[in-house]
Amino acid sequence: MASFPVPERVPQPAAGAWLRLLRRYFLFIALANLTWEVAQLPLYTLWWESGFGENAFAVVHCTGGDLLIAMASLLLALLCFAERNWPEGGFAKVAAATIVVGLGYTVFSEWLNTEVRGSWAYTDRMPVVPILGTGLSPLAQWLVVPLAAFWWARRPAAYFLRTDP
Repeated sequence: MASFPVPERVPQPAAGAWLRLLRRYFLFIALANLTWEVAQLPLYTLWWESGFGENAFAVVHCTGGDLLIAMASLLLALLCFAERNWPEGGFAKVAAATIVVGLGYTVFSEWLNTEVRGSWAYTDRMPVVPILGTGLSPLAQWLVVPLAAFWWARRPAAYFLRTDP
């Protein structure tokens, strides 16, 4: 009987790293976007024209939308740019593409909802980017939050569990 060479088992130190990273990214995105939505609410007319219940609903609704945008952007970036050994390979490309998609969607959504549908409006306190007509706060949100989330998600768990001073 012929014997076939047994392939040597290649150690995979990063086995499951992608799942850990996605979980940490999602957790950070959820908490940071919730915080951002609460903080930026006074920059929208809804804050001044509505009661607590409607404002609370808007925060929860917008945070849910933020989660969908973040995860859809990440999935698209993973499908287009992730390497087989992601997150070790192609991490920066995936992160950059995720942020670009999120920013692009934000510009479109803010335009659609403020200019076309009139679903929401900015107050005079909202700085607006001149050429785009998009509020600076939502643009900053889709730059700062994903950047911080990718940074945090990529940190090794041991980094946060250290007890040395």
